[in-house]
Amino acid sequence: MRNGLRFLLVLMLALGLAACASDGGARREQANAVAGNALPPPDTTTASGAYEGATDYRIGAQDLLDISVFGVQDLDKEVRVNSNGQISLPLIGMVVAGGKTVPELEAELARRYADGYLQNPQVTVFIKEYTSQRITLEGAVSKPGIYPITGKTTLLQAIALAGGLDNKVADLGGIVLMRQVNGKRMAAVFDLRQVRRGIVEDPQVYGDDIVVVEQSGSKSAFRHFIETAPAIGAFRWFFP
Repeated sequence: MRNGLRFLLVLMLALGLAACASDGGARREQANAVAGNALPPPDTTTASGAYEGATDYRIGAQDLLDISVFGVQDLDKEVRVNSNGQISLPLIGMVVAGGKTVPELEAELARRYADGYLQNPQVTVFIKEYTSQRITLEGAVSKPGIYPITGKTTLLQAIALAGGLDNKVADLGGIVLMRQVNGKRMAAVFDLRQVRRGIVEDPQVYGDDIVVVEQSGSKSAFRHFIETAPAIGAFRWFFP
């Protein structure tokens, strides 16, 4: 009887320790997920990409614009910026859009339409595709290189642009995302397994971001950064 009671106590203790370990692991995963939920956007002055709410994005070649004039449906047009930064519109012909912000282009078009065509025109410009955004993917991906992104793009989608991972050598826990923040290079480490399972948010990437997929067993500067990262998805200064 005494031996049976002792066995029961040992069993309960073992189960309790296993539950604590499991709960601790869950808490660590949850902490990692929280760390990756608020990634800082890049500097507006250095990134060629755009992000939601930005008004100082400069329109670039191949961006797709949706232009409308209030009350004049015939002037509504979807147009892509050509390699010279120009667009062609009804009545006013060629207009330089490249290098301008959305408010600057709206003001320029309103001025052109008001010059002998319309009275007090209200012009709206919406960027449908930010084709001038480009990101760099390096390391253990199938096709390393520089890729354009259109609109909102996540880390998983960016890796897919490069043909996915090189499964023979890629370190799923060694995905480094770098960007320029407050004039300095910052980086965060992501574990693709956690991203795929939804434990960590799939972060948005922006123009000029660099994604490096480390190789298993490598001893590069990225490896040191990965091993000393405080948490998955937490951005910190990067000194290679």
